[in-house]
Amino acid sequence: MNWYEKLNQYFPIEEMKSKEQIEVLLRERGNVYHKDEGRNHVLIYVEFDGFVFVDYLFVSSSARGQGLGKKLINKLKSKNKPVILEVEPVQYEDSDTEKRLRFYAREGFQHASKIGYRRRSLATGEETVLEILYWSPEAADEKTIYEAMVKTYRNIHTYKDVEMYGAPFESVDQTLSFEIERTEDILKPFSNEVKKF
Repeated sequence: MNWYEKLNQYFPIEEMKSKEQIEVLLRERGNVYHKDEGRNHVLIYVEFDGFVFVDYLFVSSSARGQGLGKKLINKLKSKNKPVILEVEPVQYEDSDTEKRLRFYAREGFQHASKIGYRRRSLATGEETVLEILYWSPEAADEKTIYEAMVKTYRNIHTYKDVEMYGAPFESVDQTLSFEIERTEDILKPFSNEVKKF
């Protein structure tokens, strides 16, 4: 199974870039857009001067619990800049969402609870609500994380959107918002577990 099939089996269609868009990003934005793959993982990430954004992180079910996810995240943390990623809120019918949040809480990530993020899929037309998690070596504030997400959305997520999909994604203002009071911390339910480690 190739890297894209692995991602496609794991991530919902609403969250997937087309294979063509990822390949164009790797080819044309290869100075910032990177793919790291092995037999049991696929990691696609963006590295700008001030932060790293994880576009996709897949670890095969047969390799989970063996420290591979931690090793990949530590590789990004070693760059000594904020590491940012998008996650689905917990969906209790999908146990993977809870496991994912538990993993990121254990790895020291925080929920950017002031950032609102609603992305409409060009593949399905459906709007997906995602949450932003981040890890920072020097306690970055959420406004800095928001600005990093705006840069990622403009330069990566919507890259050649009309050419790739025949239509543009919604503008950054329709997709991302920064609100002082928004949601509760989605990692809070896992904070007690983290203290035990």
